[in-house]
Amino acid sequence: MSRTLIVVGLIIVAVGLLWPWLLRIGLGRLPGDIVIERENFTFYVPIATGILISIVLSIILWLVNR
Repeated sequence: MSRTLIVVGLIIVAVGLLWPWLLRIGLGRLPGDIVIERENFTFYVPIATGILISIVLSIILWLVNR
């Protein structure tokens, strides 16, 4: 359990450090992400981005636990 928490923490730190570059390649504005922009607010639901991140994290954690 502690090893998993450490790995998850390191992944979160890595994503935080790489976030500016991830935005440049389009992560966060994928087809399937819902964006509604009005005069006073912006509503954003990152469905496709969430699915992609979930798949990547699942593969990484599966490889770590092997």
